[in-house]
Amino acid sequence: MAFISLFRSALFVYTLLLVIAGNALAQTVLIPAPPQIAGSSYVLMEPKSGHVIMENNSSERLPPASLTKMMTAYIVERELDEGRIAMDDMVPISVTAWQTGGSRTFVREGTSVTVEDLLRGVVIQSGNDASVALAEFVAGSEGAFVDIMNQQAELLGMTNTNFENATGLPSPNHYSTAQDLALLAQATINDYPETYPIYAEKQFTFNNIRQPNRNSLLWRDNSVDGLKTGHTEEAGYCLVASAKRDDTRFIAVVMGARSAESRSQEVQKMLNYGFRYYQSERLFSAGQELIESPVWGGAANTLPVGVLEDVHVTISRGARNQLESVIDLDSVVKSPVSAGDELGRIRVSYQGEVLVDQPVLALVDVPDGGFFKRIWDAVKLFFVQLLP
Repeated sequence: MAFISLFRSALFVYTLLLVIAGNALAQTVLIPAPPQIAGSSYVLMEPKSGHVIMENNSSERLPPASLTKMMTAYIVERELDEGRIAMDDMVPISVTAWQTGGSRTFVREGTSVTVEDLLRGVVIQSGNDASVALAEFVAGSEGAFVDIMNQQAELLGMTNTNFENATGLPSPNHYSTAQDLALLAQATINDYPETYPIYAEKQFTFNNIRQPNRNSLLWRDNSVDGLKTGHTEEAGYCLVASAKRDDTRFIAVVMGARSAESRSQEVQKMLNYGFRYYQSERLFSAGQELIESPVWGGAANTLPVGVLEDVHVTISRGARNQLESVIDLDSVVKSPVSAGDELGRIRVSYQGEVLVDQPVLALVDVPDGGFFKRIWDAVKLFFVQLLP
């Protein structure tokens, strides 16, 4: 039964090596406490892993002001991505859109404007009139569009959000949270990279009126490339910003700051802290083989096992070599196997904290082997299972 001993030993050593490699060159990483942030609520998140670096009152329901327009733009971006509308579609401007107060793109009633110009008006100029015009174009009315906004919020896991309009103008039951808005920013960045560069544009001219992007960090920090500001008397000054340096990106949200300058300063502090002490790591790539699993009774004796999507973690800088990775495979895998079948789990931990715990999957199909192959494997498996 030498083949049985060899198989069992090889599997044990491979799994053990994953752990040993993680412990090599271990070192202590010292990180100071996060900075104090002047705002009612805030959060700093890495968007690939969803890891939260720092937060305070991030689940408190607060008026989001024009941060609402991130959802308005997200739904338009979804419609564009799914081919239901196009950038060059002409949008008729209604009296309702034209008369909407607050910040404006200065569209004129009775004219038609492209989706592209209106989207820029929403994102860059924070135009309430552009927001209502797009809402009416996509859903027929702003009320119907708001229903879509709330359905989309639920799909994104924004459990403490309720929208009552497409603009963010004050309304009694219109609220969101720093955490939910970080999730929305995460979805905007990850889901629609083709339109995300609009959020980095510093100005937009429409109807011969040039207006600057209200996100002043776009001028101060070259790594900042979005997203949105907001302000009403009720909400205070709010900002959702994102920045990317090297391969690491962070999303920072502050709500209820005391001034436009304060919201920029507080978000900058959060971003600087995140980039100074943390980094994003892609541990495994989609389709990457992590280990081979034996297959009993199959046309092949083994199959590659891995993950179907990239696996990212957010860790303190210098802590890469302290990660421990362990793969636990099912003890017996029998054919037929289809690509995507779950065959075990991979766990990645840092100093005892589990960062990743997710399935590992078959990367290829393995159909049944021939009659004699299945009989021979059944005999081998019988003796393997007799061993302790």
